[in-house]
Amino acid sequence: MNLRDLQYLATVAEHLHFGRAASLCNVSQPTLSMQLKKLEDYLGVQLFERTNRSVMLTPIGSAITTRARQILSEAEAIRELARTAADPLSGNVHLGVFPTLAPYLLPTLVPKIKEHFPRLTLRLTEEKTPQIITQLEEGKLDCALIALPAESEHLTAIPLFSEPFLLAVPAHHPLARRKTVTPDDLAPYALLLLEEGHCLRAQALEVCHAIGIGEANTFRATSLETLRHMVAAGGAITLMPKLACQQTDPLVRYIPFAAPAPSRTIGLVWRKTSARTPLFTALAKLLRQKKI
Repeated sequence: MNLRDLQYLATVAEHLHFGRAASLCNVSQPTLSMQLKKLEDYLGVQLFERTNRSVMLTPIGSAITTRARQILSEAEAIRELARTAADPLSGNVHLGVFPTLAPYLLPTLVPKIKEHFPRLTLRLTEEKTPQIITQLEEGKLDCALIALPAESEHLTAIPLFSEPFLLAVPAHHPLARRKTVTPDDLAPYALLLLEEGHCLRAQALEVCHAIGIGEANTFRATSLETLRHMVAAGGAITLMPKLACQQTDPLVRYIPFAAPAPSRTIGLVWRKTSARTPLFTALAKLLRQKKI
């Protein structure tokens, strides 16, 4: 059993296709299949169920693949430690960001990072928070910007800044002329929210429960921009994070909440075992200067 065989296993498990996995691993399909058969013989278990049309992991194959990914992640951490020993603030960093933050923060943030860390190469991935956590734990991401807390005991988190929520209402709405709103002002209404899987949905639901209002069940949006357009069309009110409220729209009014305003805390997270903690700590220090 070696790292190469574990990489073959992890790649086939991810794509459930031997031909595609062989191409990604830069080997022929017969070679990859033979090596995985040898791995099965060595371990004495069946890792995959194969038919002419499909490939599936067996239960024990799934459990072994999870451990294999952890080993591969640790091996990559060793290689990264060696690569960055001479220059900790250089190299490649794969950064994950969730969709209700990425388009509003990254355009100003990326140039700032490049200015302060010129020898750093950023690779960016936009995913929902649960997928980001999984990819961090599997070593596919190096660090990520998420809304805290991070639901994983394997991650270190540093809070960066607090982002308040604003109430978005149509321009002709009864609340549109208010300078601030309170929970009592929202009592007669229901909020339009994002679909399941977005961390902003969970955050908005917490606010709804705290102030005693409900969710509008007629529609669930797939993105913040869909929410914005629904508000502009006059069919909804919703909560929007402040960074997403920078663009002006004559059909939408953004109203701050009276103190204490609901908010979310954005943090930088990475694996506790990562060899690049000094870099991520320096990166967090820079990101903390972000003004909301």
